[in-house]
Amino acid sequence: MTPKIDRSAHSSDEPAPEAASEEMPTLSSDEIFHILQTNRRRDTIRYLLEEDGPVKMRDVAEYVAARENETTVAKLSSTERQRVYIPLYQSHLPKLDEEGVIEYNQPRGIVRPTEQLDTFEPYIKATEDGASSLESQASSGPTVKEYYATAVAASASLLLASVAGVLTIPGLVLGAIITALFALITLVTNLPQFVESANSLSLQ
Repeated sequence: MTPKIDRSAHSSDEPAPEAASEEMPTLSSDEIFHILQTNRRRDTIRYLLEEDGPVKMRDVAEYVAARENETTVAKLSSTERQRVYIPLYQSHLPKLDEEGVIEYNQPRGIVRPTEQLDTFEPYIKATEDGASSLESQASSGPTVKEYYATAVAASASLLLASVAGVLTIPGLVLGAIITALFALITLVTNLPQFVESANSLSLQ
């Protein structure tokens, strides 16, 4: 009787641990910012979000190398490819796999995104929006660009200091910083109009 009771108890308890182990752990804000603090990991995540499916590691490396060198994949040199390929292969992709963002089959060179990847979409989009805003205002003069760069640098410094443990900033405060960054971007977007108006008044 005892073996039967023990087996049935074990059988009824077994699915719960298995189900729990299959659940994807939620990344904390510190973990997210740590992952995004390097350009190559950001560009890898950006590429996977665009492709939305399993991809070849070589294709990821070429995409990241093209962005890093501000060129196209077709114009990449073998040196530029190799310079990105090795760190991705040895460090960045294993790190993303370890954090559950991707499933990385290193021997086959296949990168498969997980559900965790969607967590990074708003952060990547915010980065792209900020870059687009800066490019669209490049002709407005260096003042606007400097204001934007200062705002981004200040926010990034606080976030990195929090990740590094130099400053203890609660998650809610980090969220407030990101919100403030969006507000600053909006302000900077309208600065050229204010500058133009002020210049017109001074000439009258």
